[in-house]
Amino acid sequence: MSSTSVAAHHKITRPNAVAVGTIVWLSSELMFFAALFAIYFTTRAVQGPAIWTEAGEILNIPFAALNTTILVLSSVTCQFGVFAAERFQNHRTGSIFQLNKWGMREWFALTFLMGSFFIGGQIYEYAALVEEGLTLSSSAYGSIFFIATGFHGLHVTGGLLAFLIVLIRVSKARRFTHEQATTAIVVSYYWHFVDVVWIALFSAIYLIK
Repeated sequence: MSSTSVAAHHKITRPNAVAVGTIVWLSSELMFFAALFAIYFTTRAVQGPAIWTEAGEILNIPFAALNTTILVLSSVTCQFGVFAAERFQNHRTGSIFQLNKWGMREWFALTFLMGSFFIGGQIYEYAALVEEGLTLSSSAYGSIFFIATGFHGLHVTGGLLAFLIVLIRVSKARRFTHEQATTAIVVSYYWHFVDVVWIALFSAIYLIK
């Protein structure tokens, strides 16, 4: 058997059964966030655009944009980790500065750090808004803002825990298996999902006036 055919034989393909199950579960999550968007726009329509715009003037849009950029870029690093998992490369084969030789562990660790930065930024933003007088019970705007962004933050935290579990399992395993690669791929599905949801939330809350 040629080296090309061996590589093709060991190439990870997207797992159909796992992928379908994950997509079904993410569809239910999508319905949950769709309900939050419906509440947001309904409340906004009842309050009136002028009142809603005035309430949102205290938001730090440049900081939120930076935080959003970090989260979006984490999807890129996550996908590079998936590419490494698909070729069964669980760790780097060269210097830490040679990104082209990074394995799944390095890319997922970087993704974890970027996601943690996002959560830290969200906590900082919450503290600043509370100082400005915007709280969960201060107004309808405050309620929907903290509920929508808070639930998303919990989902991001769940994704960070998933990355930790994958990294710990891989570090303790003697060899990188097909099952571990499949787990990495499934975690990436979830991470891409929370990133896309945040882009929609950021656009609705911070940009649409």
